[in-house]
Amino acid sequence: MPSAPDFSKFIDAGAQFVAMSSTEARRRAQELVSSGLLAQSQVQSFVDDLVIESRRRTDELLDAVRREVQRQVTTLGIATKEDLDRLEVRIEKKAAKSAKKAATGAKASKGKARSTAPSKKSTEKPAKKSAEEPASNGVQAAQAL
Repeated sequence: MPSAPDFSKFIDAGAQFVAMSSTEARRRAQELVSSGLLAQSQVQSFVDDLVIESRRRTDELLDAVRREVQRQVTTLGIATKEDLDRLEVRIEKKAAKSAKKAATGAKASKGKARSTAPSKKSTEKPAKKSAEEPASNGVQAAQAL
């Protein structure tokens, strides 16, 4: 399966295309001043406007890329971080519930084991004796009374 293309190069190129530093804006403003299209008193305002517009366009480009990535992720059915976080919470809840049931079940089985243990011992001894010595069984029963 071919690897996914590295879109970060394209995103960086697009961001550089719309992003303008104040140094670049000042250079362009000076070009306009030297050609007579911009007054020297308007340079700072022009630079500020260029930088603000550049940031706005960069933000718009990044938002468009984010929306498209999100759309593609949704279309492909890839789990997002939020999906994984919700799943982790569900698993933790089920594990806690299962552990609680196991602890409750262990307590109940301990109580049952204690109540049935003495009765097993009392029924096993006569059964063994009766199988080993059928004639003396009556004598032992009388002694037990």
